[in-house]
Amino acid sequence: MKVPYLDLKAQYESIRGEIGDAIQQVLDRTAFAGGPFVAQFEKEFAAFCGTQFAAGVGSGTDALWMALLGLGIGPGDEVVTVPDTFIATAEAISWCGAKPVFVDVDPVTYNMDPSKLEAAITPKTRAIIPVHLFGQMADMDPVMEIARKRKLYVVEDASQAHGAEYKGKKAGSMGDAGCFSFYPGKNLGAYGEAGAVVTSNEELDGKIRMLRDHGQAKKYHHTLIGWNARMDGIQGAVLSAKLKHLDAWTEARRRNAGIYDELLKGVPGVAAPKEAAYAKHVYHIYAIRVPGRDRLIASLAEKDIHCGIHYPIPVHLLDAYKSLNLGKGSFPVAEQCAAEFVSLPMFAELSREQIEFAAKGLKESLAALAS
Repeated sequence: MKVPYLDLKAQYESIRGEIGDAIQQVLDRTAFAGGPFVAQFEKEFAAFCGTQFAAGVGSGTDALWMALLGLGIGPGDEVVTVPDTFIATAEAISWCGAKPVFVDVDPVTYNMDPSKLEAAITPKTRAIIPVHLFGQMADMDPVMEIARKRKLYVVEDASQAHGAEYKGKKAGSMGDAGCFSFYPGKNLGAYGEAGAVVTSNEELDGKIRMLRDHGQAKKYHHTLIGWNARMDGIQGAVLSAKLKHLDAWTEARRRNAGIYDELLKGVPGVAAPKEAAYAKHVYHIYAIRVPGRDRLIASLAEKDIHCGIHYPIPVHLLDAYKSLNLGKGSFPVAEQCAAEFVSLPMFAELSREQIEFAAKGLKESLAALAS
């Protein structure tokens, strides 16, 4: 049996007719750049997230960048985030001319450790970006409390957390803005690149809409220096079609995670993910922690069980951020996680038989490597 890490075709086949109809409507109306299909998705996604507004953009990276620019983050500012994330979180800060400042993560949730947050704040700090890693929201109440006390903006990086909840509140709805990626492999994935910023701040939403369209609110009347970060019409239509299925796909992911939990309980050397008491985890990624990770992944691949790593190098140790002069040992929890994470196969269409095969192979590989 083959167990792929991800199977986008399986999802596509289940909604092939709906996707075809959605794309055909865009072709019939030739509404390719922005337009009514993007506007419709924006309305639907804002309602889904529990915010007043959603602005479609070209990618999750665009979403983070536009949100920070819209909040006025610029040269000389500092933005606090975590090192165990995709580089885009830090890139967005850097492209504003600001400096990313990191805090270590909680060893159970792998999200920002609020107890370490205040120590990272300086007079230059303007914003905090908690990352809702792997589909579970960060512990937002203490983050928001610190931010409000210090008069700092909060931008949620919800790129892996479509539909995740914190005490009943949806990802993206708690901070000043929430940023989403719709990269094809996400829980809600486009058929190309796309992203969105959600907010209930009308002024911020308006500014992001201008920034994504070359700084214009009216054609050829450019009041800001913006960028081309528009969502295209086909992506808007595809995302509207897929959004109707997201709740069902989320429950399938949660069910699959429960099967993994059951099968991996008590397996020596395996730390399975934990759902926090405050959270509804949407399991974009089911990441276990295992010492000797690389040998395990190679062994599983020989059994046709395919895994991933998210992420092998914390951002502060990447060559791109050498200038920060943060060496090994700066953030020990994030560094240990990066050395041990194994992302097991996880998607809504994954069958119980595939999960059982993957879990059996995992146990066999661990036993062989230990002998």
